[in-house]
Amino acid sequence: MDNKPLQNDNEEEKKDSLTEEQETVQQETSPETVMQEKNVETLADHNSEVTTKGKSSLVWMIVSGVLAVILVIVLIKPPFGGDNEAVASVNGTKITKDDLYSELVTLGGTSTLDNLITMELIDQAAAKANVSITEEDVNAEIEALKTQFGGEEALNSALAQSGMTLDDLKENTEIQVKIRKILEPQTKVTDEDISTYYEENKDSFATPEQVRASHILVATKEEAEAIKKELDGGADFATLASEKSTDTASATNGGDLGFFGEGQMVEEFEKAAFSLEINEISEPVKSDHGYHIIKKTDYKEAANPTLEDKKEDIRKLLVDQQVSELSSTWLSDLRSNAKITNKLEETKTTESTDPTETTTTETTTTE
Repeated sequence: MDNKPLQNDNEEEKKDSLTEEQETVQQETSPETVMQEKNVETLADHNSEVTTKGKSSLVWMIVSGVLAVILVIVLIKPPFGGDNEAVASVNGTKITKDDLYSELVTLGGTSTLDNLITMELIDQAAAKANVSITEEDVNAEIEALKTQFGGEEALNSALAQSGMTLDDLKENTEIQVKIRKILEPQTKVTDEDISTYYEENKDSFATPEQVRASHILVATKEEAEAIKKELDGGADFATLASEKSTDTASATNGGDLGFFGEGQMVEEFEKAAFSLEINEISEPVKSDHGYHIIKKTDYKEAANPTLEDKKEDIRKLLVDQQVSELSSTWLSDLRSNAKITNKLEETKTTESTDPTETTTTETTTTE
């Protein structure tokens, strides 16, 4: 099957059924690198390849995949306290809070506590640097993410797929912004740096003519004609897409495929999409994948931005790159210069050694 370059990782399955050519992108495991790649693509006005597990930056390293465990543990009880209250029963046999807490600690307690320690270190560093985060700071970051994902609807869909809400994202974004504000004073970006970056990446900033379209894909012409008749009668396109499209990934977004340029979709689909007026719906279009009903929803003219157009965007990108480079060492230094007592590690070490031996696991390095 011919494949198309993806708008973002969350739309991978959705667009795979239409695209002519797949660009295989090796994602870096570093959350900082994910942010750099996203920023580069945003500057070029390309549709960013974004992963929900590395959604914006260093914050995802700190709170990755264990938020639910954190919440459950906190809600159950304070750590290391006894509580025999039943949270469930099986044929009259009680399962207590202690039982549940112990199991949660076994499953994810070490990494969860380590994340909480890291977040506390960041909060303390922010207080020491007189860094405060406003609602406007967080909202600005969220708006940038919406742009990178191709709109609010696409971002919300990505969040839903990873079991997160917009409120979760805002809470985590606050940590990201906090780190940036702490480390930005240590960065230095000159006009010469910006100019050099622009000249080296000038071609990538130019964007071709693009359209945004939604589609409903079905197997037969008869099905497509029946759907077109419903649409002509006033039926809602997104509703029919979610109910009837065999492209299940795009169906969850009302058939939306995002923006694409020439050469990215199969020829029959692309030709029809570009020829439509905005909000016009096509007759059934046949391709190797079946029959498409296409609705053109937006349009972007080709653009070739100047250095002045991109100057501030490039400055932010270069600052973010430097912050990313600094953050790993900075976090390491925070930990090495802090006095940290980790009772989970202490318990783990004690259990793994000879009971007759004396074990000390407290980190006592201080500033």
